[in-house]
Amino acid sequence: MKKTIILFLSIFINSIAFVSAQTVGQNGKEVMEVEITNGHIDVVSGIVYSQITTSRENRTLKMTLLIPQTDEPKPAIVFCPGGGFTSAANERYIEMRMALAEAGFVVASIEYRTVPDKFPALVIDGKSAIRYLREHAEQFGINPEKIGVIGDSAGGYLSQMLGVTGNENEFDQGDFTDKRSDVQAVVTIYGISNLLNIGEGYSKEIQEVHASPAVTEALLVHGPAFASFKGSSILSDTIKAMHASPMGHIKKGLPPFLIMHGTADKLVSQVQSDQLYEVLRKNGTDVQYVLVKNAGHADIYWFQKPIIEKVVNWFTDKLK
Repeated sequence: MKKTIILFLSIFINSIAFVSAQTVGQNGKEVMEVEITNGHIDVVSGIVYSQITTSRENRTLKMTLLIPQTDEPKPAIVFCPGGGFTSAANERYIEMRMALAEAGFVVASIEYRTVPDKFPALVIDGKSAIRYLREHAEQFGINPEKIGVIGDSAGGYLSQMLGVTGNENEFDQGDFTDKRSDVQAVVTIYGISNLLNIGEGYSKEIQEVHASPAVTEALLVHGPAFASFKGSSILSDTIKAMHASPMGHIKKGLPPFLIMHGTADKLVSQVQSDQLYEVLRKNGTDVQYVLVKNAGHADIYWFQKPIIEKVVNWFTDKLK
């Protein structure tokens, strides 16, 4: 008898709850109590940060900004997208960019010139973007003394170049040259540190590809075959290749570096990150090296929360 009463009461209570919920829905009223835990982030796209005018073309380069709406000046992060030196799709990797913005960074994702444009065009562009941010720091709520850079693959190469050439005036061309183009923190994800040995440790067939005058690093440095020029291997001029490589500009007094690489990368050899880490460490740079087990090149591993949190926490430590 007791079991029956308990069962009846349970059904009755549930019925009341159901009726109550129905009544609230029919009246169209619902009260939500919301705890404020997130800030407001604005997106500003299509910002022209550089205009390149030659006798043949007038070209604009654009950036997209994610701007957390807070009162105090914020550190900024420049995102350089990868693309094998042939594309720079700056709207990608939104997962990483949004996480950085939510952590209180202004995030600028930039276009830059790619092949068939030759080195140092992309480095000039990256530095132009940094100077643009410093010129407009007050407008965008940026602390101009705290600017970091991040990139993956070819974008990692560019982020490295921006990190190691901060005090080299050779690449400061265009507008706002009264502003500095140095950065205070660098993240490189499966980036390229030496154009001469991108495929080191891979098969003979891959080594032959990287020795070809048609491979993108050769096109970046020497340009495509044209008229009487047959094209040239990246290996044909080691001095020129090293000047176009981050490893050719390593010195003391560089900003902190976070290097990340996948142990299963089949496109950019892990040697690229190994050698960068060793030479930075020997020069006294504050450098951290993280190998991601089983991760390949630009695969799904790099979109996972632990990877993104690692980057956000590292930038927070170095720039906040």
